[in-house]
Order: sequence, then structure tokens, then C-alpha cells
Amino acid sequence: MAKLNEAESTAINLISNGTEITGDVKSQGDIRIDGMLIGNLMTRGKVVIGNTGKVKGEINCKFSEVSGEIEGKINVTQLLTLKSSARINGDIITNKLSIEPGSRFTGNCNMSETDESAKENTAPEKKENGK
Repeated sequence: MAKLNEAESTAINLISNGTEITGDVKSQGDIRIDGMLIGNLMTRGKVVIGNTGKVKGEINCKFSEVSGEIEGKINVTQLLTLKSSARINGDIITNKLSIEPGSRFTGNCNMSETDESAKENTAPEKKENGK
């Protein structure tokens, strides 16, 4: 049964060019969108928005690489990469951001450390010799 769960977490889902989905999508695996999604997207994996991909809604994921268009908020807990063809109209919340020249976004960007890394960085240091 544990092997079945591992297979689910490594699954790659594809919404191909010419496909339009209306509604919220929840997944444990990675997702690539080359078509259109009208609704919210939540995954623990990576989201790739291809050149022809469009999302109208909120995205929550661990990693994301955007070459297409997003109209809505995107919340990435690790690294968000905006390729030169990326167009985002909405707020960005991420830990790390990589932007190629030519990409565009309209909205606010909030970069902050995740709770786990913030705890590691603010942990009290042990003093040597009892001092």
C-alpha cells in the first residue's frame, strides 16, 4: 500500500492544448497546463504553465514554472520561475523568485521564508562553556 501512495505523489497530470476545464483541481502530484483552467488549483507538487497555458483562478503549490498566463493569485511555498513569455495579472506569494527578462506581472509580490526555514534560522544558538 505504501508503494501505491508513492506512485500517486509522483504522478504528472496534463491539461493539453485545446482542453478547457472549469472547476477547482486538487492533486498530490505534478501538473502541466497547456490548455485552460478556470478555477483554483491546489497541489503539493510542481505546476508548469506552458506557453499556451492559461489559468483564471488561484494557484497553490510547492514549485512553479510559468511560461503562459495567470489571472489570479499564485502562492508557491518554494521556487517560482517566470519565463520570458510569462504574463501574470495578480498577486505573487513565494519564498524564492526567478524572473527572466521579458516576463510581466501586474500585482503585488510578497516574498517570505516558509515557517520551517524561519524556525531554523531563528533558533537560539547554543553558547559554549555555559555562557
